[in-house]
Amino acid sequence: MRKISVIGIGAGNPEHMTIQAINALNRADVLLIPLKGDEKAFLADARRDICARFLTNPACRILDYAVPVRNADGVYEDGVRDWHQAIAAIYERTLLNDLGEDETLGLLVWGDPMLYDSTLRIVDHVRAAGHVAFEMEVIPGITSVQALCAGHGIALNRIGLPVEITTGRRLAEGWPAATRDALVMLDGVQAFKTVQDPDAEIWWGAYLGTPHEILLSGRLADMAETIAQTRSRARAEHGWIMDTYLIRRPAADAEEDAA
Repeated sequence: MRKISVIGIGAGNPEHMTIQAINALNRADVLLIPLKGDEKAFLADARRDICARFLTNPACRILDYAVPVRNADGVYEDGVRDWHQAIAAIYERTLLNDLGEDETLGLLVWGDPMLYDSTLRIVDHVRAAGHVAFEMEVIPGITSVQALCAGHGIALNRIGLPVEITTGRRLAEGWPAATRDALVMLDGVQAFKTVQDPDAEIWWGAYLGTPHEILLSGRLADMAETIAQTRSRARAEHGWIMDTYLIRRPAADAEEDAA
């Protein structure tokens, strides 16, 4: 039976590749490299660099595919669903047209497949369509969350307190009610500016794990504009940006004791 190997490749540093990921890479018969246009060519080049460093299977074929553009009009969830279906069709065609019945398709996933990445959901679309049978394995990888905390030398959680991992879109709608600590990913709206707590602190990072890595931290009220300007300059220079940040508000011990 055909197989899909979903391989977490880390946050941008080729040395994030685990031995398990390298072994999975070399079991693949076909590797798919997503292309997201000239602005994000770095992402494809990083995957090719990983293949050049670690791929020792001379029979493995590397295929590129152009990632469909998501429709930003209308309902967000509908646009995402249609986008995923379009990518699923590419995976399906690759399985049917480019793989033998006992071969493996490798999908190189930025970070870890389980954290704010849709590859596993897209593979589920392929399975649900029922046009091709396959097995699947998932290889974990280092995430931008881990790279952020390592870069700043901090622990993700405070003792006894939860952390909510969310998106900029959600944070812009209001602070998560169940936590004082929020880890924010996929923030295209600079939602950190909406947090008004004067005692909140932020640890921010962009291009984590890559040669372009930027790290900034401090009191949010003091750092918000610096981060916004740094983010704008970096996006203009590189044509794209991926950033992640942790915001901590003072633990509400007094409020909890009173309750």
